[in-house]
Amino acid sequence: MSTLEIRDLHVTVETENGTKEILKGVNLTINSGETHAIMGPNGSGKSTLAYSIAGHPKYTITSGTVTLDGEDVLAMDVDERARAGVFLAMQYPVEVPGVTVSNFLRTAKTAVDGEAPKLRTWVKDVKDAMGNLKMDPAFADRNVNEGFSGGEKKRHEILQMELLKPKMAILDETDSGLDVDALRIVSEGVNRAKAETNCGVLLITHYTRILRYIKPDHVHVFVNGRVAEEGGPELADRLEAEGYDRYVNAAVGSEVKA
Repeated sequence: MSTLEIRDLHVTVETENGTKEILKGVNLTINSGETHAIMGPNGSGKSTLAYSIAGHPKYTITSGTVTLDGEDVLAMDVDERARAGVFLAMQYPVEVPGVTVSNFLRTAKTAVDGEAPKLRTWVKDVKDAMGNLKMDPAFADRNVNEGFSGGEKKRHEILQMELLKPKMAILDETDSGLDVDALRIVSEGVNRAKAETNCGVLLITHYTRILRYIKPDHVHVFVNGRVAEEGGPELADRLEAEGYDRYVNAAVGSEVKA
C-alpha cells in the first residue's frame, strides 16, 4: 500500500506582472488502488498541481508538503521522483528528436528500475502493450512524439505508464483532443495499468466523458487554487449538469472579502 499525501501546498509562478500565487493551500491524500478525479475550469491550478508534484522548475513551492510513503517528494530531484514511483502523463507531450520510442522506453525503464530489463521479455512486453493500445509497431522506430497526432501522443503516454508501473500516476487532461475511439482505448490502457499494479491515479480533467471509462472513487472540485468541494462519482454528474459557475462565483466573493 502506497500513499501520496499533499498538505497545505502553496505554489507560485513568475509572470510579466510579478509573482503570482497559483495554489493556495491544497490538501489531498491518494492511496494505492484509488482513482481521484480533479475537475475544474481553466486557470484553476489543476495542471500546476500536477507539475509541482512532478518537479517542474517553473513552479516554486512556498509552503506545504508532498510525501510518498512518508518520503519527502519535494526534496527529490525530478528523476528521483520518477524512481520513487511518481509518473506524470502530460497534457502536451513534448517531442524528443533523435531518440526513438524503443530507446526512450528502455532507457526510462532502466532508470526507474535501476537495471536494464531482459531484452527478450522486454520486447514482448512492449509489443503486447502497443497492441493493446492499437499502436502500429512501426512507432517503436520513430522519434518520440515527432510527427505524432494528439491521440498518438496520448497513447504513447499511457504506453509509458503500462511499462514503467508507477506507484502513483498523475494524468493531466489525458482526454484532451481525443476522439471517441482514442478516448476509449487510452482509458482502457489506464484501467489495465491500474489493475496490474494497484497504483493510485490522480486524473485531471474538465469533462466527465473520460469518467465514463475510468471510474473515480473520489471527485474534487478545484477552483482558484483550492479544493472547493469533494465527493463521490455523483459529484461529477452534478458538475456535468450544473457547471462550475457557483464555485467560481463563491471563490471571487471570498477573494473580494479578503
